[in-house]
Amino acid sequence: MKIFFFFLLSMLFSLSTQAQCAMCRAALESEEGGVQAEAVNDGIVYLMAIPYILVGVLGYAIYRLKYGKKK
Repeated sequence: MKIFFFFLLSMLFSLSTQAQCAMCRAALESEEGGVQAEAVNDGIVYLMAIPYILVGVLGYAIYRLKYGKKK
């Protein structure tokens, strides 16, 4: 029960942090065109989307195996 309240309280409070590696920050701050910043953002979205796609495909495959061939 204590763990539940801990997680509940931890979701209500947030800390403002900046998580970026030093190399990324230096590369993004040095360029003025913004092309490299867009490329970094696209890479982040790509890295974020791949696990969700894989889990979705796995879930669909399990669903098909479980419910697909009932006759």
